[in-house]
Amino acid sequence: MIFAIIGVGVVVYGIFYTISTSLSDCDLQLKIYEYFGKSPRRLKGKVVFITGASSGIGEHLAYSLAKHNVKLVLAARRNEELQRVKRKCIELSNQQLEDKDVLVLVLDVTDLESHKKHFDHAVRHFGHVDILVNNAGRSQRALWENIDMKVDKQMFELNVFGVINLTRLAISHFNKTGGGHVAVVSSLAGVIGVPYSGTYTGTKYAIHGYFNSLRNEKMGKNISVSLICPGPTFTNFLQESFTEKDGVKYDKTTQPTDRRMTAQRCGDLSAIALANKLGESWMGLFPLMPFTYISVYFPIIFNTALKLVGPEIMFKLRDSKKVELTEEKYK
Repeated sequence: MIFAIIGVGVVVYGIFYTISTSLSDCDLQLKIYEYFGKSPRRLKGKVVFITGASSGIGEHLAYSLAKHNVKLVLAARRNEELQRVKRKCIELSNQQLEDKDVLVLVLDVTDLESHKKHFDHAVRHFGHVDILVNNAGRSQRALWENIDMKVDKQMFELNVFGVINLTRLAISHFNKTGGGHVAVVSSLAGVIGVPYSGTYTGTKYAIHGYFNSLRNEKMGKNISVSLICPGPTFTNFLQESFTEKDGVKYDKTTQPTDRRMTAQRCGDLSAIALANKLGESWMGLFPLMPFTYISVYFPIIFNTALKLVGPEIMFKLRDSKKVELTEEKYK
């Protein structure tokens, strides 16, 4: 009798789990914390340093945090855009944040030598930094065998080396202050080997390796590590994507009819992940969540299905369009 009850429980749980992940725009853990976990309000008064804060997910994460009166360090290359984001952050806080509570830093993540100067500036301004969010980065659309090694190097400098260098400064700071939290806005491409984005996928897998190692190394030492993995989102990411050729951008724009998560929703979910110190969070519209779960927990099924439908289906799910990666495109 007891085994029958356990069996029924497992079946019910499996049905609930499958339905909930299929319908949700994020993984089950994040969805549960959205309803029953800690609110981003708990971050009020904390100092959060965000790179890539002038647009996209970084911009909207800043807005989500500003609504809860979180003090912000907004870092990116474009000062005018950062000032615009700063003004809106103060507005969204209902003027609870003052000018001094939102610091703008003009920072090029690939300029490693400048990192310490900028991080020290933030520490001098606020006295400390509580959370670092590494959000700056660029995607890619390219045929794997045609990618110029210069592109590989540039993408790793931006998406990996810039991230780990700034993070090492933050970890050294957290060691002195007694703890802290570091997060990386990664991608579902760090969970699934995404076709037609070889270098980008490689950078995200590298990030997961580095930061999973860091999490395990700092376990029990009051330093939290979060990997935030969004799927396709309405940002300028596609337009700015690397291609297979050095200096050439993909230069495609998203369309209102594309199936993508809004940057605002992604920013709100990211704020929840930060507030609850979640180790890894996935987000994306249907069918990306069941797709991701199957790839992780049932890789044989995933690989078999991919062989049947072809890799182009993944490209279309991500970009809502057919593959357009021919040599003619870049001539």
